[in-house]
Amino acid sequence: MIWVRNMAIGVLLVTFTACLLAGSLAPASYATQFREDPDSAPSQKHWLGTDDLGRDRFSRLLWGTRISLLLAPTAALLTAVLAGLIGGIAGYSGGWTERILMVGTDLVLSLPWLFLLLTARALMPLNVSPIHSVMITFLILGCLGWAAAARVVCAGARSLRNSDFVLQARVQGYGEGRILWRQIAPNLRPMLLTQFWISMPVFILAEANLGILGLGVAEPLPSWGSLLKELSGLTAISGKPWVFVPLLLLIAVVTSFQVLLMDQEMPS
Repeated sequence: MIWVRNMAIGVLLVTFTACLLAGSLAPASYATQFREDPDSAPSQKHWLGTDDLGRDRFSRLLWGTRISLLLAPTAALLTAVLAGLIGGIAGYSGGWTERILMVGTDLVLSLPWLFLLLTARALMPLNVSPIHSVMITFLILGCLGWAAAARVVCAGARSLRNSDFVLQARVQGYGEGRILWRQIAPNLRPMLLTQFWISMPVFILAEANLGILGLGVAEPLPSWGSLLKELSGLTAISGKPWVFVPLLLLIAVVTSFQVLLMDQEMPS
């Protein structure tokens, strides 16, 4: 329905705008501690109250949303590039090249994705700076999320391998590399764009899972994962409904992405 799609677009636009303007909208820095008001309820000064260390929850929500929403597309872009390279080369080349690359892809797909993330992140040093932890987290996400998309791209490249325009390019003397870049890649672009949009909510949720387990973005830099980590102690948050705001925002954003994806896949 059109109104559902418009609502999803509105949620994403408002969320992205708010996180881009976090420096102006946030009443305080994400690391500033109000030692006189630890774990306080919402007030005119602190719209969502403060956490155990006296940090403003609303400020941390804005900055955490900014980190997750700006870096998830970066990881999704890396995934799309890797999927395009591996899947495109495999599908276009065929033969042993396709078999070897797809065996490696199947091996990655056969392993539990969350287990791979936990293993890769656990091998990294934990005492890194917050900025480096952000880069490491989303680099790992981008490097491990390509396999499923690569199989889709491989099938698309295989179907284009013996198409008329590719055969015509070969007759005209074009090299295989040029055909792959100039003829195959443009026809795979819509497929890669779809995989890019699919990957974004997946990476947002994956970062949240890592953050809840303490393997995501390092403190004091906030992210959705570190914000949701507070919800692990249900007895500690009884009577504090405002601490569920990050979870509700995460659900709204991921649902909005899914609505737009389903709307895109529906036949006109």
